Amino acid sequence: MNLEEKVVIVTGGTRGIGLEVVRTFLQNRARVILFGSKEDTVNKAIEELKKEGLEAEGYYPKLSNYQEVEETIKDIYNKYGKIDIVINNAGISANKKIEETTIDDFKNIMDINVNAIFNMCKAVVPYMKRENSGVILNTSSMVSIYGQPSGVGYPASKFAVNGITKSLARELAPFNIRVNAVAPGIIKTEMVDSLPKEVIEPLIKSIPLGRIGSTRDIANAFLFLASDMASYITGVVLQVDGCARN
Repeated sequence: MNLEEKVVIVTGGTRGIGLEVVRTFLQNRARVILFGSKEDTVNKAIEELKKEGLEAEGYYPKLSNYQEVEETIKDIYNKYGKIDIVINNAGISANKKIEETTIDDFKNIMDINVNAIFNMCKAVVPYMKRENSGVILNTSSMVSIYGQPSGVGYPASKFAVNGITKSLARELAPFNIRVNAVAPGIIKTEMVDSLPKEVIEPLIKSIPLGRIGSTRDIANAFLFLASDMASYITGVVLQVDGCARN
């Protein structure tokens, strides 16, 4: 899936799934710009990739601030002359019961998981329309389909991501801009690695494929949806979960 000369932006690209997406797209010859929350984490990710012989560029706009996002997108467009693919991966999770969730907690989740995606899409769409071409991909979650027993803000935000995905797919189809999402299941990240064995083993038993997913499993799903192999796919929330079910 050669993405040579494609200009790709990945938010939340400094670790976990996001960093693996950046790595995978670079290995497929894309020009990748990663976004992170802080200068030091962006620089650390870029250095890690350099050690692997991969070269990326990085920015750290506050994604919930539209003006910062708009200015950064403009800078990237002016530098490269186009933006082909945007992957909205930045996000935070939640696990507090509703009585313990503050108004600020809920607002923060919505700012990062929903408003940031709106801001990115609003800023980038005019440039994609100029080219009559583009791909927007969002990170959803299996909890957007099944919910979760606590931390209501997280599944609520991912339900919103699905709505943005499906609605923009319809709105932007006349401009040859495809919009899809990937909904990861249980993925082997630092957070999952820190869980005790007695928590992990029942989770694995609930997955028909018999294993926890890898970050590369998710990156490959993004790669497929970004490529011309998915040129007739839009408005889809692709579950990548080993057929995990509640």
